[in-house]
Amino acid sequence: MRNVHFSVVVPLYNKAEHIVRTLASLQAQSFQPLEIVVVNDGSTDQGSDLVAALGDPRIKMVHQPNGGVARARNTGIAHAQGNWIAFLDADDWLHPDYLQTLAQLILTHPQLDMVATQYKSMPYEAGVTLQPWFVDVDSAAVELIQDLPQRWMRGTSFFTSSVAVRASRLQALQPCFPPGESFGEDLDLWFRLAETSAIALSTAALVGRVLVPGSLSVVHVARTEPPFLLRMAERARSPRMAPALRRSSLQLVNYHRLTLARAAISAGDRLLARQLLWRARQSLFSQRWWFTAIMATLLPGPLVYRWQHWRKLRKVALG
Repeated sequence: MRNVHFSVVVPLYNKAEHIVRTLASLQAQSFQPLEIVVVNDGSTDQGSDLVAALGDPRIKMVHQPNGGVARARNTGIAHAQGNWIAFLDADDWLHPDYLQTLAQLILTHPQLDMVATQYKSMPYEAGVTLQPWFVDVDSAAVELIQDLPQRWMRGTSFFTSSVAVRASRLQALQPCFPPGESFGEDLDLWFRLAETSAIALSTAALVGRVLVPGSLSVVHVARTEPPFLLRMAERARSPRMAPALRRSSLQLVNYHRLTLARAAISAGDRLLARQLLWRARQSLFSQRWWFTAIMATLLPGPLVYRWQHWRKLRKVALG
């Protein structure tokens, strides 16, 4: 695996409580990264000092004024020297076999530009040191994802901290993450990459997505559709996209519109919910569309909110 060199990009903004633990999980990898690019995005806490105190010569610290996570990741990509770039949020955690598994996927599928593993969600507990959970890496299957929008609608299988991308592809796409966006800015990149390359996904859950207290109770209601959805819909209208991928991309756009409609119902904005239902009318014959329509018409917002909240808690409990 000597031809695989990982640069791991870590955006840092006021995560002093988490960053040392997160970097410790990266330093404990059975397959070591070439470098760790920590982008201090204008933090006002002691996080960058804690990173410097680690004294790890592989850590490259880059400082910039606060510009958001998308800009921080783009800065990290610009400074990366490895031929593969992985991403790690400053409060997530890696299993020791994570990079080793990614490297094996790269060697097994040298034609691909993107590899990933599954992950597990876990609640954050202050002062508790996370320990590696048992994963039978050798028995894990590898899923080759040819149609990411279709696969995404069956359930999220990876996220930013469980992905690595060929550096040359990212450098050609700069700015990779849309600057100034913080909702779906990562999905925008994954779907653009997946339109030209399949993704090798290990079914081993080798990343801990740490959920900080209170994150489950936040209801995000977009007043307009997120830019990444609009861009996906625009790309799907291009004749250059394969017909099957065009259909699944448009289905995913409508799937997200219905998700936003449910969030609007939870927040008591039934007018916005109905507008989103209308925009998703191409899914009129789906069970999800009608279930959302019933919510918008008959169910009280607090009941919808509690149901959505229960579903999120259940996902966390199941890991």
